[in-house]
Amino acid sequence: IRFNASIRSTLNTKKGVTAMAEDQAAGAAQEEQGQQQFTMQRIYAKDVSFESPASPDIFRQNWQPNVNVDLNTRSSKADDTGNHEVVLTITVTAKMEDKNAFLVEVQQAGIFFAAGIDEEPLKQLLATVAPNILFPYAREAIDALVIKGGFPPLMLAPVNFDALYHQAMAQGGSIQGGEQPADGSTH
Repeated sequence: IRFNASIRSTLNTKKGVTAMAEDQAAGAAQEEQGQQQFTMQRIYAKDVSFESPASPDIFRQNWQPNVNVDLNTRSSKADDTGNHEVVLTITVTAKMEDKNAFLVEVQQAGIFFAAGIDEEPLKQLLATVAPNILFPYAREAIDALVIKGGFPPLMLAPVNFDALYHQAMAQGGSIQGGEQPADGSTH
């Protein structure tokens, strides 16, 4: 399987759509030859939220929060030409005693083109490779929001989506299109 994670940056939307169409045409030609292809087409922020309900009082306290991070991925077919949307949702809640210091949620999404890949390997790619590509973007967005909210930087540790996928499968989980917690649990 060839992975192509190159990002095209275009200022002209019409050119961006043309480039995606050209990539898909090339992918269709490779599919006819029996080659497998998995490429990233676009990365974008689908939803971003930041709340700091206890400010400004929270800034007067010694900063030692209890931080909870919740990861969730979902994928869906974007169209009939092989494009799939993958959405990585990360929710971070920081609490001081019984007060929410902040709540930040980022839905980082991407469109991925796949051709010539069987259903099960495709599910695994969409549950592991795609979130691995999206995670650095979501992590940076969360850190920027937390800093702009007046709090110290929050750098999330890297996540091994391959291990989480295998853990979910070992626990009898079924990874399908639709919402799937990255840690294999439900919430």
